Amino acid sequence: MRVEIWTDIACPWCYIGDARFARALAAFEHRDEVEVVHRSFELNPDAENRGTPIIDAVAARYGRTREQQIAREEHAASEARAEGLGFRIGGRVDGNTFDLHRLLHFAKDRGRQAELRDLAFKVNFADERSVYDSETLIALASDAGLDATETREVLADPDAYAGAVRSDERLAAELGAGGVPFFVLDRSYGVAGLQPVELYARALEQAWRNRPATRV
Repeated sequence: MRVEIWTDIACPWCYIGDARFARALAAFEHRDEVEVVHRSFELNPDAENRGTPIIDAVAARYGRTREQQIAREEHAASEARAEGLGFRIGGRVDGNTFDLHRLLHFAKDRGRQAELRDLAFKVNFADERSVYDSETLIALASDAGLDATETREVLADPDAYAGAVRSDERLAAELGAGGVPFFVLDRSYGVAGLQPVELYARALEQAWRNRPATRV
């Protein structure tokens, strides 16, 4: 069975949803027969790397007051900490995640995508360091086990893995994803948004029971 997951590293609900789904999958009887495919989604593809504080940027984007956005951040922090995840409030900045998505596809080719995703989530939310400048991305890639020279070459070529990112985003649109996290199980069942562990577990069970007898 295949589970496709669309996320953006800038999305706190993706950070938490990733952990919850991992818990559900770890408890799933047939977990060793589940292929998990991580796909790209940009929540704000028009963002520019200006170093704007994330609270101010998101409040302006969705027409909220600063106080309302801080309350949402505090709620996200509480949900994250309940999953054992680090989450700081106030230091993150807004930015464009396209280069990071390109690197995640590069990391997938090198068998290091999970390591880079985990590090990027941690740096963005637990450490509140920028994941938008090239030097930080190169350092993260190196920590994930990727070659620094190759990473620089990927970042220097705007076309490198750009097609893979755009393909993921087109597929998300075709499947009706309006936001992330977005989970698709065997192209038959969809789970949108942050959900309890129990719901992810039920989705896995249902998809497994109703999976095709053979895969073409």
